[in-house]
Amino acid sequence: MIGVVGGGQLARMLVEAARSREIPVSVQTASMDDPAAEFAARVVTVDPCDGSGTRQLVEGCDGVTFENEWVNIDSLIPLEQQGVRFRPSLSALTPLVDKLSQRQLLADLSIPSPPWCPLSVISPSQPALPQGWTFPIMAKASRGGYDGKGTLVLRHIEDLAQLIRSVEPEDWLLESWVDYERELALVVSRDSQGRIHRFPLVETHQSDQVCDWVLAPAPVDQSVEAMAYNAAASLLTKLNYVGVLALEFFYGEDGLQVNEIAPRTHNSGHFSIEACSSSQFDQQLCIAVDLPVPEPRLNCAGALMVNLLGLDPLDAQPLEQRLERLRELTDTHVHWYGKSPETPGRKLGHVTTLLNATSRETRQKQAEDALAAIRGIWPLKTI
Repeated sequence: MIGVVGGGQLARMLVEAARSREIPVSVQTASMDDPAAEFAARVVTVDPCDGSGTRQLVEGCDGVTFENEWVNIDSLIPLEQQGVRFRPSLSALTPLVDKLSQRQLLADLSIPSPPWCPLSVISPSQPALPQGWTFPIMAKASRGGYDGKGTLVLRHIEDLAQLIRSVEPEDWLLESWVDYERELALVVSRDSQGRIHRFPLVETHQSDQVCDWVLAPAPVDQSVEAMAYNAAASLLTKLNYVGVLALEFFYGEDGLQVNEIAPRTHNSGHFSIEACSSSQFDQQLCIAVDLPVPEPRLNCAGALMVNLLGLDPLDAQPLEQRLERLRELTDTHVHWYGKSPETPGRKLGHVTTLLNATSRETRQKQAEDALAAIRGIWPLKTI
């Protein structure tokens, strides 16, 4: 049995992967209504940030992994000292749970990322941008941000002054604005023997700072994929990281820059469930229980993953009708996370369409047609 700290949709998909290998999974999550609870062999209904719940979770588990990085690491250290095997280890996870330490790590390894500075270095009495910077800029909370939460666009000096007054400056960073051509992402894994496995580099598209769709493989030169892999391999090796990790990139005139590091499975890797010989969740599972980790190879020419965000039920077609229409689409697989109720903007599921065209141009057209068909059934926003 393995334990998972967290019970959202990432944990649910890990539990589903474990069922195919007949490995039971115990999850620690706040409610029996959380997505992973439905299929877990055992549920510890304690908030994932509560170390006392993790102490219950680890009983009878051969290894323990994390749904996400928002855990109380200090409360877990005694368990690791007592022999609990966390994947990734707490020492590898620690510098990645905070964006400030992430950026310092990237700088130490000479891995390009957007220019940044801690908000705490800006004078509260006379706020000014670092030399050479211009508005707009991004402000990011150092912990807990995702899907656009914990980020702000600052367009004027007054915005900067207001931010300093309203938050703890030690918990935020500023980032120079980046003009990019594409957003890319790469999911990799590293096992206990130091072997690194990688999924195809993908292109991602955001709408209102939430992932809309993912295209695999990304329509970029192999040299770009090589640079992305080298950055990931450097991080994994430096941290002696054992587990699954994702990197988000900006790509444009300034080259390839790391935007964020996610020490876990990632939205950009969901396509791998159907499109690869071993999914990102299968990789996480094998690493957690120390099974041989398969090489994740594409078993099709490409794939398009589209997120399903909640709509206003008063304006949208009935939920079951939308899901039934999606299931009727060719080569399309529907993943429903079991969340209720449907509320606008909530991540409720995703669909993956497998692409069979061997040429990049034809595959791009297939993806565009598939996206139009999916959004014709499940729009980003109600009309």
